[in-house]
Amino acid sequence: MAIQGPIPISFDLLFPHGCYVVGEIGKAKDFDAKGDAQARDKTTGLPIWQVPVMDADPSLKAAAKTVTVKLLAETEPTMPPSLPGLPFTPVEFDAIEVRPYVNQSTGRLAYSITARAMRAPRPMAGGKQSTAGKEAAA
Repeated sequence: MAIQGPIPISFDLLFPHGCYVVGEIGKAKDFDAKGDAQARDKTTGLPIWQVPVMDADPSLKAAAKTVTVKLLAETEPTMPPSLPGLPFTPVEFDAIEVRPYVNQSTGRLAYSITARAMRAPRPMAGGKQSTAGKEAAA
């Protein structure tokens, strides 16, 4: 099989309606270590940070809207500036990978989302925002 390990995916494919930060950026806990050790990515060795985001897809059920994106970065990532009039900050992620795993409590296939960077949505031609900004303007 050609794909071994994490599956690269574009932001627009994963979040076609955009996404919004709905919590704080924090250290991902290393559950195999003692104390408050921060988790590190097994492949790169980079520290893992996590941020909860809400998928703006209107067809999703409420329970499926919020996901955690893990960010691989040496230093704590910073959120882009919020936009006036919006309760949540729209974001986009770069270098996204989806890592499938079996959820031990349910026995079902689940996915972990990792990215290398978080940023404000890019403006598109004509001065419009990219996917997340489109939802904000609606």
